[in-house]
Amino acid sequence: MTTLEISGGRLLRPDMTVERGDVLADEDSGEILAVGETSAGDETLDASGGLVMPGLVNAHTHIAMALLRGYADDKPLHEWLREDVWPVEGVLEPGDVRAGAELGLLESIESGTTGLCDMYFHVPAIADAIERVGLRARVGHGVVTVGKDTDEARADFEEGLAVARAQDGAAGGRVSTAFMPHSLTTVSGAELDEFVPEARDAGIPIHLHANETRDEVAPIVDEHGERPLEYAAAHGLLSSTDFIAHGTHLDATEIELLAETGAGVVHCPASNMKLASGIAPVQAMLDAGVTVGLGTDGAASNNDLDMFDELRDAAMVGKLAAEDASAVDAVTAVRMATAGSADVLGFETGRIAEGKKADIAVLDLDKSHLTPEHDLVSHLAYAVTGSDVRHTVCDGAVLMRDREVLTLDAERVRKEAEKRATAAVERAG
Repeated sequence: MTTLEISGGRLLRPDMTVERGDVLADEDSGEILAVGETSAGDETLDASGGLVMPGLVNAHTHIAMALLRGYADDKPLHEWLREDVWPVEGVLEPGDVRAGAELGLLESIESGTTGLCDMYFHVPAIADAIERVGLRARVGHGVVTVGKDTDEARADFEEGLAVARAQDGAAGGRVSTAFMPHSLTTVSGAELDEFVPEARDAGIPIHLHANETRDEVAPIVDEHGERPLEYAAAHGLLSSTDFIAHGTHLDATEIELLAETGAGVVHCPASNMKLASGIAPVQAMLDAGVTVGLGTDGAASNNDLDMFDELRDAAMVGKLAAEDASAVDAVTAVRMATAGSADVLGFETGRIAEGKKADIAVLDLDKSHLTPEHDLVSHLAYAVTGSDVRHTVCDGAVLMRDREVLTLDAERVRKEAEKRATAAVERAG
């Protein structure tokens, strides 16, 4: 057994208290062996003057969309997708997706994110990049059947199931999977009825976009006479292992349905604000007992993958939605970005405790914008940025030490992404 000791700093405990202490991790199993007073490790990571906290978990993103950062902005969701995003995505090749994924993963490591959930296509290229860089992820092929004939639609669903089966357990168990119909308005109920039972039989969780905009709610209500999540439940969705992205336009009945089924929700406040989709009723969901995590969505609609930005946005807009300055407080926001997201994805992470996976971020607190230290949890919610991360550890392995990413050549990744993004836009016309 080879061990890693993270020493000299202060710890963010699962109850959101802060105290001095070290962390000892098994680099082979990736588990935390001891917290507080520990024995010396074979390898040491210096956390002096810093805060040792759980690595952030980005519970909904499209990581390769880092290639489209800043490409098309300031448009409503549906026009943005159909007029700008989908035409470029239609010409992307596996090498492009791999380059975009590496860029997004690099940004994630640099900003203290250790786990993520990714919905996209050319998933083997993404999973291979994740394996190489050392992060933890749940991945899946986004199934979209709108505009396709019956054979094409079936093929897309079959690919979604095949990817989920083939990639599960990759990267020594760091990669898990889900079956990912894109949304309730981009796949049909008949297709869900045919393929969801196959996912259930295989024990595969299901992830989809739901209630993101009013334009996704109205067609289902008009055509089927029921709310989107009632429609989803009628087609076999919303089990305790399933989770939806956004949930921006949920009513009280749907929130109750989520609480009853145990299905999770991934809140994406920055994307929802930028696309003017609305503000999710996060405090109402939490009050009802719904498990809520945080995600950035893709970098094309955010436009960054900094989860510290996301948790700050979550705290801010949560107060607006509830019209209550005490709603979605600092502790709640930080917990959503760590334990909440981990619980939604089924990861044994999000908390620094013995037996949990050693997915950890170490922050440098010696910054003017983090002075004075009245309340470090408040700083995490309202003042810290991804550039304050000093070290990033996933599965007991050091991925970034003293701001140097060890598992990627950052300059090469940025140059390759720039080249491929430019070429893809040119091909799409």
